[in-house]
Amino acid sequence: MTFTRHTLRRSAIAALALTALTFATRQHAAPDPAARFPTKPVRIVVPVAPGGSADKLTRTLAEKLAVLWGQSVVVENVAGASGTIGAAKVAKAAPDGYTLLQQGEGITLNSILFRDLPYDTNKSFTPVIKAVVSPQILVVHPGTGIKSLHDYIARAKAQPESISLGLPGNGGIAHVAHEILSQETGAKVNYIPYPGGGPATVDVLAGHTNATLITLAAVTEYVRAGRLRALAVTTSYRSPALPDVPTVAEAGKLPGFSVESWQGYFAPAGTPPDIVAKINRDIQAVLKTPEVRAQLEAQGFKVAGGSPADLATSLQSEHPRYAQAIKAAGLSLR
Repeated sequence: MTFTRHTLRRSAIAALALTALTFATRQHAAPDPAARFPTKPVRIVVPVAPGGSADKLTRTLAEKLAVLWGQSVVVENVAGASGTIGAAKVAKAAPDGYTLLQQGEGITLNSILFRDLPYDTNKSFTPVIKAVVSPQILVVHPGTGIKSLHDYIARAKAQPESISLGLPGNGGIAHVAHEILSQETGAKVNYIPYPGGGPATVDVLAGHTNATLITLAAVTEYVRAGRLRALAVTTSYRSPALPDVPTVAEAGKLPGFSVESWQGYFAPAGTPPDIVAKINRDIQAVLKTPEVRAQLEAQGFKVAGGSPADLATSLQSEHPRYAQAIKAAGLSLR
């Protein structure tokens, strides 16, 4: 075969075209790091003891995310110091999306209550999603003889500190909510802090403490079974999970009383935005499945969702209110 200059030229052009096509194909097929995420197990740090509402929520999501991602999702309980030990652990983790922090309004409360933290609340974390919102609920052991919020307030005023109230975390949202109640009614109780909702619930079930104010989802099953008596929820609305339980505003004749807690997820600061966005989308996808939504709503949660920016805005808006309540109560943690 005789190669002319024209033939060689056409061959060269064809070769260049093939090379360009191959390169473009490879570029198009090159996997986006965010699209491939995760390629190894993901760890979610829950900064309270097992058994409480935060733990239940996270384990529900972890199970479904593991199926969606095809990777293990490990829930690690790191309790202590009102959640700051677990938060500090995540703050120091690699910002790659493989270590997440479960937190709620406690992340704001701790920034107000603690003089020195092992992390900078405003700079150490990247908001991912507000997953759910929920009332706090005041429950008592049936053996106390307290049958209503009116009874509870009356006893706490007539016999100050005679009621022992287990707190799922010193300085947490339950503590702040009860302080607001105390400021408005004059009721005084004996606060007993626990490292989480699970241990606090166990002791009131056993009668070692008289009451607890806790996220509704942590005790719904015990109220339904009659093992705990529910007095009121802290939100402005009743919970569909326990529709017969009145609000504090209703039962205590305290118009405008409202405290709503939430649970969400954070990543270490510096985590790539596309990774944060993917985790947000995938958690929302799990929350929207009928099975998970029904399961969470039956426990007393209300699915929230929204973008990372929505969570950041929520953090900014709640800080002034809680700071005012904490200052009025004279609360501080070292």
